[in-house]
Amino acid sequence: MSVTETFIVHLLELRSRLLKIVIGLVVSILAFLPFSNELYTWLAQPLLNQMPVGTHMIATAVTTPFLVPMKVSTLVAIVVSLPYTLYQVWAFVAPGLYAHERRFIGPLVVVSTLLFLMGMAFAYFLVFPVLFGFIATSAPIGVSVMTDIGSYLDFVTTMFVSFGLAFEVPIAVVILVKFNLVKVEALKEARPYVIVGAFIVGAILTPPDVISQVMLAVPLCLLYEAGVLASKFVQPKN
Repeated sequence: MSVTETFIVHLLELRSRLLKIVIGLVVSILAFLPFSNELYTWLAQPLLNQMPVGTHMIATAVTTPFLVPMKVSTLVAIVVSLPYTLYQVWAFVAPGLYAHERRFIGPLVVVSTLLFLMGMAFAYFLVFPVLFGFIATSAPIGVSVMTDIGSYLDFVTTMFVSFGLAFEVPIAVVILVKFNLVKVEALKEARPYVIVGAFIVGAILTPPDVISQVMLAVPLCLLYEAGVLASKFVQPKN
């Protein structure tokens, strides 16, 4: 088979995989769209639970009550269809990898996906209740906490991404050691700088309150230690 023919075969395979990914995503979106309002209520529950009695969320734009829940159902569909999407990507890439590369990259993709989802769950179940409780009780006298539903979605999406990426720290550490870019001993020596850096990252990625900053910085430090521990099993032998 010539180079041109091989290239065309790969393009056809890529088109097939991309089409399957799109179909899977569309099916997921259609499945969740009827439950858009319920999904938004579930997403907003951490804030609703902390709001004073008699207050509620508001919609400041004409189309917000329709578009925002639809965005939520789309985001949920993307997350739910993520395993199928990653499988299609893996099915396209895996044949071109060596056996030892497949043994390393395959589990790495699965673990990184789980860690990202764990970061989102950590934000929803642990960070949001504490954060919104603090915000609700710190409002000045005469100020009602009535958050716009669009602003709330933007805020929690940013927090989900921030905590999801933060939980990828062990993966980054393992990759650095696996490809001999950093030694385990150097990672141990860098602990004081990592702690300072974790709090700086927490201050940048989270709202300007100490609680959310600490709740991001502390897991970052612990995840770094988990990455250092895991990297001992993948470091190249001298």
